[in-house]
Amino acid sequence: MDCLELVFLMLYTFLCQLALSSSLPHLCPEDQALALLQFKNMFTVNPNDSDYCYDISTGVDIQSYPRTLSWNNRTSCCSWDGVHCDETTGQVIELDLSCSQLQGKFHSNSSLFQLSNLKRLDLSFNNFTGSLISSRLGEFSSLTHLDLSHSSFTGLIPSEISHLSKLHVLRIGDLNELSLGPHNFELLLENLTQLRELNLNSVNISSTIPSNFSSHLAILTLYDTGLHGLLPERVFHLSDLEFLDLSYNPQLTVRFPTTKWNSSASLMKLYVHSVNIADRIPESFSHLTSLHELDMGYTNLSGPIPKPLWNLTNIESLDLDYNHLEGPIPQLPRFEKLKDLSLRNNNFDGGLEFLSFNRSWTQLEWLDFSSNSLTGPIPSNVSGLQNLEWLYLSSNNLNGSIPSWIFSLPSLIELDLRNNTFSGKIQEFKSKTLSVVSLQKNQLEGPIPNSLLNQSLFYLLLSHNNISGRISSSICNLKMLISLDLGSNNLEGTIPQCVGEMKENLWSLDLSNNSLSGTINTTFSIGNSFRAISLHGNKLTGKVPRSLINCKYLTLLDLGNNQLNDTFPNWLGYLSQLKILSLRSNKLHGPIKSSGNTNLFTRLQILDLSSNGFSGNLPESILGNLQAMKKIDESTRTPEYISDICYNYLTTITTKGQDYDSVRIVDSNMIINLSKNRFEGRIPSIIGDLVGLRTLNLSHNALEGHIPASFQNLSVLESLDLSSNKISGEIPQQLASLTFLEFLNLSHNHLVGCIPKGKQFDTFLNSSYQGNDGLRGFPLSIHCGGDDQLTTPAELDQQQEEEDSSMISWQGVLVGYGCGLVIGLSVIYIMWSTQYPAWFSRMDLKLERIITTRMKKHKKRY
Repeated sequence: MDCLELVFLMLYTFLCQLALSSSLPHLCPEDQALALLQFKNMFTVNPNDSDYCYDISTGVDIQSYPRTLSWNNRTSCCSWDGVHCDETTGQVIELDLSCSQLQGKFHSNSSLFQLSNLKRLDLSFNNFTGSLISSRLGEFSSLTHLDLSHSSFTGLIPSEISHLSKLHVLRIGDLNELSLGPHNFELLLENLTQLRELNLNSVNISSTIPSNFSSHLAILTLYDTGLHGLLPERVFHLSDLEFLDLSYNPQLTVRFPTTKWNSSASLMKLYVHSVNIADRIPESFSHLTSLHELDMGYTNLSGPIPKPLWNLTNIESLDLDYNHLEGPIPQLPRFEKLKDLSLRNNNFDGGLEFLSFNRSWTQLEWLDFSSNSLTGPIPSNVSGLQNLEWLYLSSNNLNGSIPSWIFSLPSLIELDLRNNTFSGKIQEFKSKTLSVVSLQKNQLEGPIPNSLLNQSLFYLLLSHNNISGRISSSICNLKMLISLDLGSNNLEGTIPQCVGEMKENLWSLDLSNNSLSGTINTTFSIGNSFRAISLHGNKLTGKVPRSLINCKYLTLLDLGNNQLNDTFPNWLGYLSQLKILSLRSNKLHGPIKSSGNTNLFTRLQILDLSSNGFSGNLPESILGNLQAMKKIDESTRTPEYISDICYNYLTTITTKGQDYDSVRIVDSNMIINLSKNRFEGRIPSIIGDLVGLRTLNLSHNALEGHIPASFQNLSVLESLDLSSNKISGEIPQQLASLTFLEFLNLSHNHLVGCIPKGKQFDTFLNSSYQGNDGLRGFPLSIHCGGDDQLTTPAELDQQQEEEDSSMISWQGVLVGYGCGLVIGLSVIYIMWSTQYPAWFSRMDLKLERIITTRMKKHKKRY
């Protein structure tokens, strides 16, 4: 072999080895594989975590799965799911464990920090609850991509993050408690000069935005971060800016540039919901030719829709909710790409005629004009909305019939037309995709369309209309239904037995205020999901169905105003979640027996058994079990409502002497109404332990004995009605301490003595005490001893005039009464004026009362 052949052979061998080596997978260093396995073993895999994941950059939902399950020491770590290695060295340079269902504590001594060559680290959408973000992350000097969002980290974001000067992407936004220390936000922006994306959503920053930050920013999202002050105008002049979200920073002021923005050609998404916009929308908005999405809700915009917005011809989503915009809604024919238009909660008026002319809205999927002042009918000649999926026109002044084009929308998902005055029948729906139909509080009539009973509905809300006919058993085909509200209509017949078997999802059932009859033959099956059941105001007979015991999640049960004939269903107390129980206005009867179980009705907040035939003593054992009423919740200053999905009101509540219908139930409402029964015996002093009680009504019974002094403990009591009983004794003076008491009715009892003075008792009228002949004091005309010093001079003059007049009118009667009476009165006067001993004084008062009584009798006689 000559020299030339030898050279070719050696070259061929070298090239083959090179090709072979490049085709073989690189093995990652053993120490890095061990570090990854140790990191894996620090966490458990929980399929219930990371169940909601999405790609932050695109907003597209993605499926979570346990990436680390593929990791084992039999293969190279470079082949493991989520692990990427350098092609030359085999070093781990990327770790993507987003949406990996990891659960556990992330420690600062984690083996992860042995991967010193990392360039990308993504731990988003996992569950590291209670974990701090380690300052050691600052050691990854080569890191260009760091994503810790939506993984339940807590505490301060360490300042060492600002050491990562090569970062292009930083995402630490979360739904939990994360914050930046003083000046750390400024430090972060000053040092990370290469940033393309910064996401600190829901991080507590609580500072101004410094003017010195990366000029390469394309995505800046600082949603709900406590920012304040004036937004630097430089933000709008970032030439690469595509996405800006400053929403929910009400202390942040935004002043848009009046000249053309540098970002006007690149900006595609602008969210400034709930920020303070300083001036009117400038003409410079007209140059945002690339803008696809604009959210300016809750920004105090007023007047008509700003004209610069009309020129956003590429807009796909426009949200101007919760402003003060007014006038008619204009025709917007240029918005050919528009998919979402939301103008809810403004002051728009006029009609919807423009819908007939905007035939270019062929892409429209979402249309929301709710809570305005729109009037007139919906035009019937609307076309071009065949892609409409969500239509919201609730809480306006719209009338007429619902046009057929709405029922013919093939892709309709949600329809909300409640709180208008629509009339006519509900037509058959053509859509097969309906999930929500809300038509409450209109004047619709006719039967429930069959097409509604063959859908995948989540909500069917038709209450407060004139819908008639029977409830078809086909309604039980709605296997996905969460809330069924057919209350306040003209429905008749029986309740379908299968309703109680809709156990998969049904939380709320409202059939109240109809003409339903027969027994409640529904069997509520084991495993049902009912939270609220209202059958109030029908003609139902028979007993309270025992199968209700299977409704273990039940919060509200309202069977009032029917014709149920039963004893008290004490077994309902085993429903541990029950907060509201109304059995008022039925034919329930008999004594309420004690079970001896102290765990019954412990969470009850409203108990209404009024207008029945219950007898015997008040149910002291039940009253003693009401643990929820034995505390006052002072943790919240603003009213919160008891609410399960969409059922948050009781059909009828009696308080402060009035009946109220469809009342939203405040969570602090504590009400006991046992009125209009046949209860007898004494009022249990244990009621005084129910310190959270707001309304107590025991009227129209046969109760006797005294008003318990323990009532002084009911410090937040607003309404007390003990009228029409046989209660005797004095009104406890301690009740004057009840400073929240607005309504008091003690009339028609046998009370005696002085009415308490001061505070709320100075505001009650005679009607609170009438029918108690032994009561004295304000506001009654019979004064108590010691009242004189409180009488004004004007009142003294008036009293003197009344006494003089009374003396003149009674002279004839006194003369005819005889000499003996005159002498007796004279003797009494002498004793009084000469201050005889106390025993004689008491005798004097007794005699005065006898004389006064006789004078009254003579007055009636004459």
